[in-house]
Amino acid sequence: MASRLPAVLLLFKETSKNMRRFVIWSTLLAALFLSSGNSLKAGEKKLMHCFYFTEIAEATDADWEAFKKATAELPDKIPGLNKVWLGKLRRPFNAFNSSGDKSVRQSGVCMELDDQDALGVYSDHPAHAEWLALYEKVRVRGTTTIDILGE
Repeated sequence: MASRLPAVLLLFKETSKNMRRFVIWSTLLAALFLSSGNSLKAGEKKLMHCFYFTEIAEATDADWEAFKKATAELPDKIPGLNKVWLGKLRRPFNAFNSSGDKSVRQSGVCMELDDQDALGVYSDHPAHAEWLALYEKVRVRGTTTIDILGE
């Protein structure tokens, strides 16, 4: 047992370090959005729905192009979904599951929605189901998700 203790402490230290990075990067992403030319006005209660994912190595260029196109089209199809951002994370994010297994998140998507109700509309919308089928072709199952409520 004593020989496992350093490994457990190292895993905890690495997990804590990555959680801090996640919180910092999520906060910076929200700040970047809020400081952009399309920033929220005081009192607007928008919602930022962001998720980071691990890419499927075998995904083809056609899979990625279909996913990117479908992602860009979501605001035109789903009421209350205003904008989407899709791209590579500046620095990969290490995520750990409850068993301590590590996944590296390389890409992310952020969506600006009108409010929490719009998130429900997005989740239940047929266009989301179509998009999800394309998303499943480029990502390993499991994401790291954060929702930020505007104040």
